[in-house]
Amino acid sequence: MRFFKLLAVGAVALNSGGAFAGCAYENDVPIKSLSAGFEAWKAVTEAMAECGNLEAELDQEFRTKQPAAFAADPSLYHIGGVSNGTFTPLFDAKTIRPLDDLVAKYGQQLKPNQLIRVDGQTWAIAMMVNAQHLMYRNDIFADLGITPPTTYEEFLAAAETIQNAGVVDYPVGGTYKTGWNLAQEFVNNFFGHGGDFFDDNNMPTINNEAGIATLELMKALTDYMDPEYLTSDSTYVQQQFQQGKIAMSNLWASRAAAMDDPNESTVVGKVTMAGAPQGPGGTASTLWWDGIVIAANISDDATDAAFRLAMEGMDTDMVTANNDAAVWLIDGYVAGPAAAGAAATAASGARPYPSLAAMGLMHTALGSGVSDYLTGAKDATTTLADIEAEYLTAARDAGLIN
Repeated sequence: MRFFKLLAVGAVALNSGGAFAGCAYENDVPIKSLSAGFEAWKAVTEAMAECGNLEAELDQEFRTKQPAAFAADPSLYHIGGVSNGTFTPLFDAKTIRPLDDLVAKYGQQLKPNQLIRVDGQTWAIAMMVNAQHLMYRNDIFADLGITPPTTYEEFLAAAETIQNAGVVDYPVGGTYKTGWNLAQEFVNNFFGHGGDFFDDNNMPTINNEAGIATLELMKALTDYMDPEYLTSDSTYVQQQFQQGKIAMSNLWASRAAAMDDPNESTVVGKVTMAGAPQGPGGTASTLWWDGIVIAANISDDATDAAFRLAMEGMDTDMVTANNDAAVWLIDGYVAGPAAAGAAATAASGARPYPSLAAMGLMHTALGSGVSDYLTGAKDATTTLADIEAEYLTAARDAGLIN
């Protein structure tokens, strides 16, 4: 977890009578934000902080904190960093507000594809697109004569070759941490097997051949991972790469720039980005957007200040200084090598993550249930049946099905 405690710094700027260097104005309203902690959010919140009076909390567990924090009155945060999946619970709970009036006032520079609309109203501002895609050690692949894999069959074959060579601690890094991360791995691979999660009536459709094949693939991949894979999230895998402990992974595009950060990486120039592997039924990845929402339960002055501050953090100057930290949707972005994997994944037909209330409930059920198969506690059919049962209970309670 990483926190930026910047209220005291903002007070210094106020006393000096001027805004911080790099900011177009001086913010005099205390603002708090809660978002994920990857490089893109660090860049955006640091740019926001230049205006003063920002307390930015960067926390990989943000998705579990946001619903209750935004439901408080007043909200515990003014700005929320969200994505396809984490936007929906806040929207459904009516704890965020529409943004069209603020866009008209402060967002003239925004592009149409940054305006996330529901029923004709703008509810979020997207700053970037993200996807999980193949990252691999180009030096190890060259030394062992391995062709970068384009399918999961090739991926497993490459892992076996690397393991036999003994050149790294573990051939593969996997974001298999029980909960959200593990569920996302199932989602990616289930789409790669051509699966659909629901029928037209929100009834679950995962206990089938595609679901079983997905679990079997996920289990096969664990043979090449750190045995503690159920505690492994994106930050852990990023650090495994940077410390030279793994040779390949399907990791978020937002982590790509960190591979070449000389301040923390021992593999600068040695990690190449490529498209996510293909499964038998499609690309084993999903497309995401990340952006901001504004809390509903805050004052008008705080609302105005929060949105203006967010726009300052999501401007061309920030992108110019952090071009390779993300696949930005903001003016000034120039795609480079770090974006190659995300671009290839999108071009291969990866499906957007479903922004549905039902999907949020399914994601939760997957996050708590998939590990039963990986640990051998249950067989595949029983695991999937229990996940469907957990989803059905939550969906009935939420009024999504009868």
